[in-house]
Amino acid sequence: MTAAERFDALSRGLAEGVRARDGLIGLVLLGSASDEASHRRDEWSDHDFFAITEAGRGAQVRPDLSWLPDQDRLVLTAREGDIGFAAVYDDGHVFEFALSDVDELAGALAEDATVVVDDPEGSTAGLIERSRARASAADRFDPANDTRLLLVKLLIGVGRVRRGEVLGGGFFIRQWTVQLLVRAIRGRCAEASTSLRDTIDPVRRFEQDFPEWGARLAAAVEQPAEDAARSLFDLAREILEPGWDAFPSAAADTVARRLGWNAAAV
Repeated sequence: MTAAERFDALSRGLAEGVRARDGLIGLVLLGSASDEASHRRDEWSDHDFFAITEAGRGAQVRPDLSWLPDQDRLVLTAREGDIGFAAVYDDGHVFEFALSDVDELAGALAEDATVVVDDPEGSTAGLIERSRARASAADRFDPANDTRLLLVKLLIGVGRVRRGEVLGGGFFIRQWTVQLLVRAIRGRCAEASTSLRDTIDPVRRFEQDFPEWGARLAAAVEQPAEDAARSLFDLAREILEPGWDAFPSAAADTVARRLGWNAAAV
């Protein structure tokens, strides 16, 4: 069985399991598992999905995952929060899914999605319609605010590193600062973002829309924490500041002075 055939077989198995399990009424395949984004699948693609329970039955249904396909090949299942789950098969294939009723997913975001199983009332299709609308509304950037905030996160992160909290400070630098810089770039250069972008996670496929900057951001975060912070700071000024009156130049100068960074690039 090829990887593509295995993927499709698991999708069919999920649908069969949902249809057969009392208390489950819907299945939505998300991201590259969906029909509309199947062209993005590769050997690392997993199954992201929503499994929808009857109203009010989430807590009752969640303890039992016997409806997942190929039970004899499952090597682990794990919980992620109240309604989230992950599963791994013996070939390394991953499921990540929410198992809940429609109300519990009231704040969910969805982009590429295929409704595979639904009830006669169309509860699952309605959920996805609302989730897509929320995702579209959330796909907005405020580059000026994101840039100001990245300076805050960077300053806090370096301060923690210098205090000896290298792990926590590195988290601020490599996660918060990078995410905000990516958001600011996408906001400032919206015309360069293509249909490949993920409207829910702006970091996804950033390198495909901005290959040079993506490579430089990736190289920056591979460095020790403070070196990574300095490189990200310099990248923010290089990419965003020229010709943009909203760039917080005075604040950036303040951060550089506080951290003892001179004007020269690392």
